[in-house]
Parts: sequence; structure tokens; C-alpha cells
Amino acid sequence: MTVTLGAAAVPAQAAPATATRVAACPTGWGSLDKSDFSATAKPVENVRTGRHDCYDRFVVDVPGATAAEIGYFVGYVDELHQDGSGRPIPVGGGAILEVRVNAPAYDPETGTQTYPGRVAQPLPGVNIAGYTTFRDTRYAGSFEGQTQFGLGVRARLPYRVLPLDGHLVVDVAHSW
Repeated sequence: MTVTLGAAAVPAQAAPATATRVAACPTGWGSLDKSDFSATAKPVENVRTGRHDCYDRFVVDVPGATAAEIGYFVGYVDELHQDGSGRPIPVGGGAILEVRVNAPAYDPETGTQTYPGRVAQPLPGVNIAGYTTFRDTRYAGSFEGQTQFGLGVRARLPYRVLPLDGHLVVDVAHSW
């Protein structure tokens, strides 16, 4: 007995060219101040940013510091004021997120600057053109072992703070 197996040809259907896949972006992060009072003498050496589907990312590099050593304060402020002097630093955007890392931007033994930022200026090497949430970046200086940054964002959006070995990561959501 011979059995013939056949398959009906079914044309594959592609999604319409105009259809886009929208990523689900649940955060639950909130927008209240976040802080940890740990501190390290390991200095800040670099700052960088990145774009993701649901958030923009701000990273402060503190090589040699463990996640448990990297303390911080991150919160929305009406105006960024430089620690020590109280000098206001203009930051563009609909809201200002202050990022303070409990690590110096200088070598504590020699006083040599380890991060090339200039007070009240945009962060060197950081280009946020085309970002969904970030609008401006400013360096506010390093004073008594704390390094301070201003991050101009589109609005008071939810964010999270992730201390990792060698890095402090701040993710700001694109929307609520």
C-alpha cells in the first residue's frame, strides 16, 4: 500500500510595512529621591550615556569601587546649586535631576583631577543629541569627596538608580 503525504501550500503573511513593534515599558520606579550614604575614596574617572527602548541611561564610572561602596543622592531639584559655593548652575530641560556620587573627581592623595569636567559646562565626551528623555548635562564640581552632576530631562519622569561594581547607573524612563 502506498501512502502519499501532501502539504497544502499556505502563503506566509508578513506584517504590514507600517506596523511597528512597541516595547512594553513597565517601570514602577517612581520619581522620589533615592540615596545611599556609603562612600569611597576611589575617584570618578568618566561619565557616559546610552539610549534604550524604554529609558535613557546615565553612567558614572568609579573604577575599583564595589557596588556597596558607591553612595549617591539622586533627586529632582528646582535649580542645581554647586556644593560648597551655592552657585546656581543653569541646566536645560523641563526638569533637573541632580546626581551626586559619594566619590571624589580627584585623587585624594595628590589632589590631581581624575575627571576632566569643568564646572557649569556640558559633560565632556557626552553627546545626547537624539535622546528621548535627556536634554542637557552639566558638571557641578567635586567638593569634600562628592561629585555632582545636573541632568536636564524632558519632564519629571520615573527613574531608577543601580550601584554596580565600578559604576553608578541612573536610568530615566521615557514615559510614565
